[in-house]
Amino acid sequence: MATGKPIVAIVGRQNVGKSTLLNRLVGKRLAIVEDSPGTTRDRVIASVNWRDKEFTVVDTGGLELAASSAVGRRVQEQIEVAIAEADVILFVVDVKDGAIAADMEMADRLRRVEKPRLLVANKVDNEKLEAGVAEFYQLGLGEPVAISAYHGRGTAELLEQIAALLPESATAATEPEIMKIAIVGRPNVGKSMLLNALVGEKRAIVDDAPGTTRDAIDTRVDFDGQNVLLIDTAGIRKRGRIGRGVEHYSVLRALRAIDRADIALLVLDAMEMITAQDRHIAGYIQQATKGAVVVVNKWDLVEGKKPGEWDRYIGSQLKFMSYAPIIYTSAKFGEGVGRIIPEARRIYLQRLKRLATAEVNNVVQEAAAAHVRPRQGRRELKIFYATQTEINPPTFVFFVNDAKLVHFSYQRYLEGRLRQSFGFNGTPLRLFFRTREKEP
Repeated sequence: MATGKPIVAIVGRQNVGKSTLLNRLVGKRLAIVEDSPGTTRDRVIASVNWRDKEFTVVDTGGLELAASSAVGRRVQEQIEVAIAEADVILFVVDVKDGAIAADMEMADRLRRVEKPRLLVANKVDNEKLEAGVAEFYQLGLGEPVAISAYHGRGTAELLEQIAALLPESATAATEPEIMKIAIVGRPNVGKSMLLNALVGEKRAIVDDAPGTTRDAIDTRVDFDGQNVLLIDTAGIRKRGRIGRGVEHYSVLRALRAIDRADIALLVLDAMEMITAQDRHIAGYIQQATKGAVVVVNKWDLVEGKKPGEWDRYIGSQLKFMSYAPIIYTSAKFGEGVGRIIPEARRIYLQRLKRLATAEVNNVVQEAAAAHVRPRQGRRELKIFYATQTEINPPTFVFFVNDAKLVHFSYQRYLEGRLRQSFGFNGTPLRLFFRTREKEP
């Protein structure tokens, strides 16, 4: 089965510049960067494309030797999951601090990991600091890669080395033509029980303890003649094989499941507020341009149910996923579960919709005439024509006089007009703008 994009995990102790490195690799300021230790508590996930190789970068919290606090222990667990799930590991150290005890401990753990890894000596801001890089040879992880994530020094070379270590991505073509649905969410929101309710038989172990689910389970089922592959990010617990670190924070497993899927069911717990973890997973569904259904589980436990208020709350927390329908369920009692597959099927058909260029152009030209177009100085945006180039996800290319004139708000306006005219409910759209100086 296809596994999607390779995963590169950034690990290391606190305040060595992991978030800054992620920002530099991605080219955007996605992670919080401060000088105070321990700023990054949750993973930050982003896609990177380097020389036509696309991979997912995951930032983790810092390594604490004692990890005596609850937050410290959770950060340790994140690191363990990153090590277990990543295809390539970047171990970041600080050249200004030298090789300290925490680095030694982490290196000892990483030497026992049989997967590609790179030792990254960060904060090498000038040639004088390069002399300190040699100290890290004692960690036994090979030649350190000297970089300055803040200044961008050496990061191109680092990307070259990462690209050389990446495994070949499996292609979706290896899988049969079948609607693939991933069930994703935080631990203990009821994913396994939802799978059981959808399938109609007890196919996954259901337990109130978080982390029962270990590996992705594929279940092929027939729903009213529709062949469906359900990908549950939960596997059967194997006695004696569960490490402390892999009991929590299932984001990395969710990434692989989402990459393989057409539609993602984002399962939320009705008894808890939406967390940063929920938003991270939702953000990756959006980033991966997959169809989405928000499933609010444990609805039977909610007193004074007011779906309208919940709709508004979820909409305020997941603004970037406003296109996703919301279904309230009780997997335990089967309430609302029957709506999920038909809704996913509708979204899947929307993702397979292909429009004629003439249809697209009529809507786009009307939209351009009805709204003030972006301009810079005396230069105003002109859209020559637009066409749909791909399905699943629906992808549109706009040929314009200057792609740099297209800002986010105008792109969102055009997307809204496409949705208003053609639907595409439940799925993100991809819009690309290409500069063409003259109208064809």
